[in-house]
Amino acid sequence: MSAPLLQIRNRHTPASGDPPIVDADSDNKYIGYFENQYGEQWIFTRDRETGVAILRGGDIGWNEQVDVTDGNTELVLSTEERHWLQACLLASQRRNLEG
Repeated sequence: MSAPLLQIRNRHTPASGDPPIVDADSDNKYIGYFENQYGEQWIFTRDRETGVAILRGGDIGWNEQVDVTDGNTELVLSTEERHWLQACLLASQRRNLEG
């Protein structure tokens, strides 16, 4: 199948930079998306092989990559955004593929 499963419109101004192109062709990549009531968008990615988790958002500039591997960030996040981030961290943990 060549059609994308999901396409999301960038709701931020051009000053936020170009939104990232996120590709999940690898079975070891987890992707999470969140948009709050104000249209602020966040993208979470984790490489399950390395464990590295990255958070990107339009409000901080799409080119800024915040390492959230340990679950901590100095970003000011709403309660809903923090809950979503925690859910992404839990859901993206390395899977035991051996059964």
